[in-house]
Amino acid sequence: MINAANSLAEHWKDVPESDWEDWHWQIKNRVMTYDGLKEVIKLTPAEEIGVKRSKGRLLMAITPYWLSLIDEMRPTCPIRKQAIPTAEEFDVSAFDMEDPCGEDKDSPVPGLVHRYPDRVLLLVTEKCAMYCRHCTRRRIVGSEAHLTSPQNFEKAYEYIRNNHRVRDVLISGGDPLMLPDETLDDILKNLRAIPNVEFIRLGTRMPVTVPMRVTESLIAVLKKYSPVWVSLHFNHPKELTKRCRKACDMLADAGIPLGSQTVLLKGINDRPSTMRRLMHELLKARVRPYYIYQCDPARGISHFRTPIATGINIMEKMRGHTSGYAVPTYVVDAPGGGGKIPVAPNYVISQAKGSFTLRNYAGQMFTYHEPVEEGEVVRVSHQGKHAKKDVKTAETKTAETKPAAA
Repeated sequence: MINAANSLAEHWKDVPESDWEDWHWQIKNRVMTYDGLKEVIKLTPAEEIGVKRSKGRLLMAITPYWLSLIDEMRPTCPIRKQAIPTAEEFDVSAFDMEDPCGEDKDSPVPGLVHRYPDRVLLLVTEKCAMYCRHCTRRRIVGSEAHLTSPQNFEKAYEYIRNNHRVRDVLISGGDPLMLPDETLDDILKNLRAIPNVEFIRLGTRMPVTVPMRVTESLIAVLKKYSPVWVSLHFNHPKELTKRCRKACDMLADAGIPLGSQTVLLKGINDRPSTMRRLMHELLKARVRPYYIYQCDPARGISHFRTPIATGINIMEKMRGHTSGYAVPTYVVDAPGGGGKIPVAPNYVISQAKGSFTLRNYAGQMFTYHEPVEEGEVVRVSHQGKHAKKDVKTAETKTAETKPAAA
């Protein structure tokens, strides 16, 4: 069935490979109940409470593939912590919010969020293959929000068509790859038919949680409306299994650009070494790291949140210490709907007229002199000191700006 050193994989050892590799089988056989999970793994007391109460917060659903990756001997396993509810989800923080990104207030029609001038977010389903415990959109994900109604889609297309500034559409949910290929085809066809839509992105985690979803049929749909950029969601190096890499290879080989978004999660990827290893593995899989998100203050996930200083420290340990392509942008999605705000270490030490004092990744200081303003010159001595004076004539300017002899 599967090649895995993990003992949990033994639970499915008699499943035919044709079933295991069928994403429909994976979805149909998700573990969604307390009794079902107890058959597979020994739960901690906190997990027992969380699983029993999960219907009151966010449904539990875990694919057999994802379960097969869990280290059953480690309650702190990063794969495990992202999938199995715990009692901590019912501890409500003073700053928790139902809709931390303020999407509902920026929704002109059902299922569409328009916050930035030239782009919109199109929510096409509330379903996911696995319900990640750190989900920021848990107010609708796993619910019966009926985002997939044809009437909603038509209203969204009409809104985009009538707002000519909208050139970029991000298709998300839930997970849009939970939809049949035929439905995805119809959505992409309608968006491509809108003249002002130049750029289409599709946000999904299914190539990570159930990589069998990447099929030749799906790739044919995505290529049909090329270019469609695919934004994946990876949080830990353990997620980049051989099977997951195969899915990424299929997409990349088809010419589909791949990016990754990562959520900074306490106890999962909040160490610089873990985050750097994840970014390296993504590049090896031909996936470009895009964002690291500060975990949003959504209700019930405060146990995953880190101080912003943790994220800044991670960026400090990455910028200059590894390839630029491996360094994503760290952002805070401003609570209440302020949008993404980039946060980074401070490399500008001081600023004066005509110069900046900057710090590099190694802590060394450098002064950068800006271009000389019209009407001023800089006389450079052999010691590198400079002075400025007014320019009286063009001849004076020419003479005094000649470079010093070597």
